[in-house]
Amino acid sequence: MTPLALALSVALHAAPAAPKATPPSKPPAKSMTAPSTTEDLASSTRAWHEQRLQRLQAEDGWLSLVGLFWLKEGEQTAGSAPDSALDFPDNTPAKLGTFTRKGNTATFQPAPGVQLTRNGQPFTGGELKSDETGSPDVVQLGSLNFHVIQRGDKLGVRVKDSESPARKQFHGIPTYPASAAWKVTARFEPAATPRTLQVPNVLGTTEEMKAPGVLVFTVDGKEHRLTPVEDGSNKLFVIFADETNRDSTYGAGRFLYADMPKDGQVVLDFNRAYNPPCAFTRFATCPLPPRGNRLALRVEAGEKRSGDH
Repeated sequence: MTPLALALSVALHAAPAAPKATPPSKPPAKSMTAPSTTEDLASSTRAWHEQRLQRLQAEDGWLSLVGLFWLKEGEQTAGSAPDSALDFPDNTPAKLGTFTRKGNTATFQPAPGVQLTRNGQPFTGGELKSDETGSPDVVQLGSLNFHVIQRGDKLGVRVKDSESPARKQFHGIPTYPASAAWKVTARFEPAATPRTLQVPNVLGTTEEMKAPGVLVFTVDGKEHRLTPVEDGSNKLFVIFADETNRDSTYGAGRFLYADMPKDGQVVLDFNRAYNPPCAFTRFATCPLPPRGNRLALRVEAGEKRSGDH
C-alpha cells in the first residue's frame, strides 16, 4: 500500500459508547441460494478472516504499535527517561539516542552503549529512509523497533513492540455471520476524466488519491453509491461508513477491498469489511470515509466493533 496508511481525531480515539439496544434491521432481499453455495461463502469468509487475524497479530502487525512521535525541526532526545523529548516505552533505555529532522530528512544517533540494528545490520547512526517511497529503514532493539513515516509535511517515528500488551492480550474480532445477501454486484461507472478524491485522515489533514469511478449497487430496491480509490494494491480500496457505526461496528467506518472492474461490474463482498488500524491503537494514522461514502443503511456484515479506540 502507499503510505497513506493506513488514523482519527481525539474523539475517534475515545472508547466507543456502549452499544444501544436497537432492533435488527431488515437484511437485503435475498435470492434463493443453494446450501452448498452458502457453505462455500461461509468457509471462504472464515478462511479470509483467519488470514486477516494472522496479519493483525504478526510480530510487526498493528497490535504491536506502541508509540508515534511527530518530529520537529532540529534535535530531539528519545528514551524512557522523564526528560526525553520523545517519551519511548518503559522497556527502552533511559537514553536511547537523538533524532534530528531537517526538512523531510530524519537522522538518528544512538546514545553511547546502545547497540541497534538497521534492517538487520549493526547501526551506529545516520539517515533513516522513511516510508514515503516504499519500505522504510527499520531500527531494532530487542523486541522493540521503530521507523520513520511521512504524512504530508509531517515526519514521525512509529514504534512497535512484539511484546506489546495489545498483541499479547488480543482475543479476536466479533463478526456478523457470512451472508450471500451482502455479496453484491455493483455497476462500475468510470470517471470521464482523471479524478482525484480528497481523503481525510485522523491527523486532520487530507490526501489526494486517484478515484477511477463510482460503484453503484442496489440493496432492498434502493440504489447506493460508493467511490473507491486506488492505493497501489491493484485493487479498489473502499473506505465507507454506514448506520451500524452508531452501535455495532467501529464508529469511524470500515475498509473493504474489491477486484478491479470486469465487464463493467465489481463484486462488493461486505462480509470482508474490516476495522481500520485505529480501532485497535491510537498510534495509527487511518484514512476516514470521504464525502459521499456514508451509506444510509445498516451494513450488517463483516467485522463488528472491537478494541477500546
